[in-house]
Amino acid sequence: MFLDARLPARFWSKTIPEPNSGCWLWTGSTNEKGYGLIGWQGKTGKAHRVAYVALVGGVPPNLEIDHRVCKLRCCVNPAHMEVMPHLVNVRRGRAGRERLERTSCRAGHEYTARNTLIRYSKNGSPYRSCRECGRLRMQAARRSR
Repeated sequence: MFLDARLPARFWSKTIPEPNSGCWLWTGSTNEKGYGLIGWQGKTGKAHRVAYVALVGGVPPNLEIDHRVCKLRCCVNPAHMEVMPHLVNVRRGRAGRERLERTSCRAGHEYTARNTLIRYSKNGSPYRSCRECGRLRMQAARRSR
């Protein structure tokens, strides 16, 4: 699939195959998050997305691409990618794992069965809420009346 004619030579000139991992490393320009950028069909697009669409197929509007194999943002090998909902992508990522691994809230209250509420954001994703922090907020609100 490397050097496939469905992508222009300009794309391949900015890509280096890494033989040990199977990654196709993007050497062209990147955005602030480290994703490769390339001009495609009159717009600037993310290089990994351009490769996926050209070599695998379109991405449904409510889904996004995750680097499931290598987790490298500079990799443009579509075999390392999977299409999934945003929430699943976030949970699989470093920030999602770190959030789930926390044992206490920002104020230092421990997340226990008794001190933890499960709430839901506007997009329906669940998150933990500290009961003690909620109790303290209500107490402060009553005092300020």
